[in-house]
Amino acid sequence: MSQAGQSAERLLPDPLASYAVGDPSADVFSSAASELAACWKHYVAGISRHGGGGLAGVQPYLDRHVGDLGLAFRVAGDKGERPWPLNPLPIFVSAGEWAGIERGLIQRADLLEAVVADIYGPQRLVADGHLPAAVISGSDHFARRMVGVQPSGGHYLHVLGVDLARGPQGEWRVLADRARLPHGIGYALENRLAIARATGGLLASLGTRRQTAFFEQLRQGLAASCYRSDPRIALLTPGRFNQFYPEQALLARHLGFSLVEGRDLTVRDEKVFVRTIAGLKRVDGLWRWITTRDIDPLNFDARSQIGVPGLINAAADGLVLANWPGVGVIESRAMPAFLPQLAQVLLGEPLALPNAATWWLGGERERGHVLENFDELMIAPAFRQPLPGLPDGQARVGGSLSAEDRAAVLRAIAARPLDFSAQEVVRYSTAPALIDARIEPRAFTIRAFLARDGNGDWAVMPGGFARISQEEHHRNSLMGLGDIATDLCVVDPAALPEVTITPGMAAPALRRDQGLLPSQAADNLFWLGRYCERAHQVSRIVRNLVEQIAIAGGGVDAASAITRLANLLRDLGAVPPESRGWQPSRLAGAAMGSVDMPGSVHSSLEAVRQLALLLRDRLSRDAWRVIQRPMPTVPEGDIEAISGVCDRLVERFSALTGLMSDTLVRGAAVQFLDIGRSLERCSIMGQASAALALDRASHEDLSALVDLVDGQNVYRSRYLVLPSRAPVLDMVLLDPAQPRSMAHQMLRLIDRLGALPSLREDGMIEQPLRIARSINARLEGLAAGSIDKAIVQGLLRDLFALSDAIGNRCFLQDHGPQAKITASLLG
Repeated sequence: MSQAGQSAERLLPDPLASYAVGDPSADVFSSAASELAACWKHYVAGISRHGGGGLAGVQPYLDRHVGDLGLAFRVAGDKGERPWPLNPLPIFVSAGEWAGIERGLIQRADLLEAVVADIYGPQRLVADGHLPAAVISGSDHFARRMVGVQPSGGHYLHVLGVDLARGPQGEWRVLADRARLPHGIGYALENRLAIARATGGLLASLGTRRQTAFFEQLRQGLAASCYRSDPRIALLTPGRFNQFYPEQALLARHLGFSLVEGRDLTVRDEKVFVRTIAGLKRVDGLWRWITTRDIDPLNFDARSQIGVPGLINAAADGLVLANWPGVGVIESRAMPAFLPQLAQVLLGEPLALPNAATWWLGGERERGHVLENFDELMIAPAFRQPLPGLPDGQARVGGSLSAEDRAAVLRAIAARPLDFSAQEVVRYSTAPALIDARIEPRAFTIRAFLARDGNGDWAVMPGGFARISQEEHHRNSLMGLGDIATDLCVVDPAALPEVTITPGMAAPALRRDQGLLPSQAADNLFWLGRYCERAHQVSRIVRNLVEQIAIAGGGVDAASAITRLANLLRDLGAVPPESRGWQPSRLAGAAMGSVDMPGSVHSSLEAVRQLALLLRDRLSRDAWRVIQRPMPTVPEGDIEAISGVCDRLVERFSALTGLMSDTLVRGAAVQFLDIGRSLERCSIMGQASAALALDRASHEDLSALVDLVDGQNVYRSRYLVLPSRAPVLDMVLLDPAQPRSMAHQMLRLIDRLGALPSLREDGMIEQPLRIARSINARLEGLAAGSIDKAIVQGLLRDLFALSDAIGNRCFLQDHGPQAKITASLLG
């Protein structure tokens, strides 16, 4: 810290001056060495300046950055996502203290690897009496099918999470191991990014160690375990309704892995392939975020709808799976009771990071100790299953149980003691947290993460994910649902050099391919383009309608442009059929804000948001931020206000189109986005022409159609007469130089479809391109004066057939997410 910075801080009031705790040794700030305490003070003074000279504005300022980054989470049962609760105050740990934690974590990871290898290998620990068989077989996560199956690359564990708590005397203890799914590893990255963005260079000025190298080592470690030198790795997700899907998407985006669901994959000849628009492409490694039970319906639960049939057979034949199915057996609450002894047996040394003291009640002596001290211990199901007196499977302090639950637990222990474990009640240390614009002490736990690097060695994330309790004194091994997250920062004044590549690994060869595009992602991009265009065009139609209302003074004439525009909105599904006879202002408001009509702007915008969730790993942060903006309020009956809403939405969708086109690499992804947008524009231009330009259309009707294509200036420069049918239809349907015309969009479709990889081996043109060229040939052969309703309806039928052909050629055909909504968008 510079002398100038220190002088500036001395001029500001110290927000930590009034910070008080009952036991200073049990608080990370109050017990910190002077150098680390100075870092806390420097940081708090810095965020006070960012908050406008006080703490009141700090949390809202950070929340805006969290929203911009798209940070969110979902609680089981939620239909939508919740904003990520991030506290602005990180927890700081000195480099010296972290070095000891790091050594303990690596030792623990080696121990757990050895235990898992024995459980699914020779099982000597059971045979020699070091580990009871019931502790293994009692776990729902024990995968008997995997016994004797060796993991490709030689490692059962590739990524590991470990929950830690700091005790009142500064000692660190392990609360739990997270071997199946290391939830929080992606949020640790995003917490750091959000706080760093919100505070400028404040963290860097303290010498906070960066996390970039850790994720690079994780990626290199998975790649090094694969057989092929240039492997293809994917992150296997249960799908967007999983509560951790936002984290999975951001990890895939950051690591450059393809985000795939089970239905994206297939197994052929013991190899895993992903279905892409260019056919099947082999996958060498999967970072799975699906439980072992659901991962393969052929080898595990046949009812699974999210797994990949035959995946385990592929894993036995060389597919790298991180982590190996069945490693969750070490997560049972009974396992920590045996780890101290197993460390001596397998490693020849004691645990550097001790567990919270744990007892498994399957042993007579241990059971007697627990029953004698029942009220002072955490009583828990050993294998996390619901039990009498503990119906939710969670741990409870014995003394907090009701008389009825206590009796039920004691009866269950007497009947089947091996189902229960107990743990000492851990009193957590506290840390400063910003609560309602005040800095107050709060209990906390951290989750640290390890990953194998390119050499197969363990790398520890410098920092991790911290959870802050709502209470100051937290005496429980669990954190509550209302808790908040923050960053864990390792402060190292002597910054270490940034690791860019694991020693011994060659730099990657240059490449310019765009990577694979799974068929499902192509499907979602196609419909994202269509829904964006639909919302954009309906906004333009409504804006045209309110302009006509203003010109007509609100009157309703059966032959007017108002009636034709209203019919067009009904045809597009933006307003209900019973809207005939509605006042035009009511109809305009419904077309914008109706939540019941599939073609309204509101419904289209909601569909865009839902598709964006599926494409989270592909969209830029700027595009994500625009998509997540709420729908403007549409005031009923206020024509001028509705017109303003239309203007803002037209501008928003124009900006979004540019953002997505500029940030998606020129490859298959942007092609499918453009294909969807162009096809939707063709469809709407055809329907608008049928509604406004045929059946004895007036000059006003034709002028409204010209407005929809922004063609008034061009029309006036070409013709010195009022709009008439043939010139207008030529401009809207047949003129390839007019950007919004059907002819121009068909040329774009032909260009985009022609650039897609062909699956045919005979060199023949594929069906979608053949249909597009046929439509374009029809347009080129039409004379504007001969166009009638039958011709326009024929063009719309051909566009419908083109949409079907694209879907049959490029998208999954089993149970795609858009199957229920395609009809309403095709008009």
